[in-house]
Amino acid sequence: MKAQLLQMSTPDGPFTILARDGVVLSSGWTGNPGDLTGQVHPSLRPASIELVTSLGEISAAVEAFYAGDPAPAMRVPVRQKSGPFRAHAWDVLRLVQPGSPVTYTEYAGLAGNPKAVRAAASACAFNAAALFVPCHRVIRTDGSLGGFRWGLPVKRWLLDHERQMRRYVEEVDSFERKFAT
Repeated sequence: MKAQLLQMSTPDGPFTILARDGVVLSSGWTGNPGDLTGQVHPSLRPASIELVTSLGEISAAVEAFYAGDPAPAMRVPVRQKSGPFRAHAWDVLRLVQPGSPVTYTEYAGLAGNPKAVRAAASACAFNAAALFVPCHRVIRTDGSLGGFRWGLPVKRWLLDHERQMRRYVEEVDSFERKFAT
């Protein structure tokens, strides 16, 4: 199984994506591909990797995110493998709205088990497909950031960026409603 590797420049530094057949296996803010391959479940690890200059819709989704549209990243196919709770929790993460982070406790509830806060935090920690499965949208109950494999400055930037995007959309909606009547 051959996979493709793409490194993109972002305001947060290099963003590297490992994909196969248009499906993200792993991604994150790193210039070191080795940081990604270890996150891929052994049964999904590619036998070889080719460097590419584009990943089509996957790269376009990253560009759209940084241009202010987070929606395409949530439509990018992702392949991760784990137990039933963690796999479901990763799917649930893709439903957390940009600009509206949830706490680890709220995330556990959204994933179907409000008492499984540690398991929810573990799903974030073992998420291999950063950005496409937005674990950065989960914070501590006290409002602090918690952890993030790619560094707290990146997590803070992503949350601030999404909050600004959300404010902009709300302002445009308000403006349109005002002049539609």
